[in-house]
Amino acid sequence: MSLDTLLTTLASPDAPPRTTDLTLLSAIGGAERERFLDVWRTLSIQRRRDLVDRLTVLAEDNVELDFSPVFLVGLFDDDVQVRAQSVRGLWEYEGLDLVPLLTRLLRDPEAIVRAEALEGLGRFLLEMELEGRDEDAAERIARELRGVYQDESQLADVRGRALEALGVYGAAWVDEAIEGAYASGDRRLRISAVAAMGRSAEPKWLPQVLREMGSDDPEMRFEAATAAGAIGDEDAIDHLAVLTSDDDAEVQEAAIAALGEIGGPRARSILQSVASESKDERVLEAVSDALAAADFLEDPLAFKLYLDRSVAEDADEDDDNA
Repeated sequence: MSLDTLLTTLASPDAPPRTTDLTLLSAIGGAERERFLDVWRTLSIQRRRDLVDRLTVLAEDNVELDFSPVFLVGLFDDDVQVRAQSVRGLWEYEGLDLVPLLTRLLRDPEAIVRAEALEGLGRFLLEMELEGRDEDAAERIARELRGVYQDESQLADVRGRALEALGVYGAAWVDEAIEGAYASGDRRLRISAVAAMGRSAEPKWLPQVLREMGSDDPEMRFEAATAAGAIGDEDAIDHLAVLTSDDDAEVQEAAIAALGEIGGPRARSILQSVASESKDERVLEAVSDALAAADFLEDPLAFKLYLDRSVAEDADEDDDNA
């Protein structure tokens, strides 16, 4: 199918195009992008929603596909679902030209779009902090996030997203914001405070994180387990071991993943014990991933060589079966 045929199919109110044909929208630019824009403006809300949803799934399944030209158009669509999903679709986009667009979306009338924009800005802030680059841009992002967090007219969920994004930013006022949210009594802000503690990767937050692993709230236990993995302190291992048999599946998987992030003989032993005692494919897959993470943590080069061999063996097996 050609791009022109695909665009004609998109514009048709009849059956939507096949998912495989949508790959033609990858990396469109120039005249192709203009033709797409002409068609996009004629599509129904439901067709636009369906398109960005399907492109997001395609991009997750194949990292070589680049639908950012479509998602960038969708950022300022009239429909809230299209705007929010377009932000999610740009999760792998690294161009700094996205930062001012996300900043603009912090003024979006819909809370879900503001929350997604905050998460996107948090990703850029994390990369800047880890790489020690673009300090001025990082400061501007942090200032915008701070403004949202301090705006009490915002929904608690939106303020919480801003705080979580700020967790990576090493400033005294961020610590104060985390402490304030944790002590606030607001469930949403307290959960976000624990998530921010994890994003900071600072061991000083470990006492609060360990305490919340015993919370009655499964979402809090999930964030606490995730935070413990990010902090990476071995003192959390025994607490995480308890959560590997949590009644909530997401908490259980978070604890298993956190053990893999911490690594070491004790964590590996617990993970192997979990695998030996479970027949649940979900749990076994989580343990396998966690053990792989522990292997990489202990010897990145050896793990890479192992992966390279595995890929080569799989390719040889495919050739033999062909």
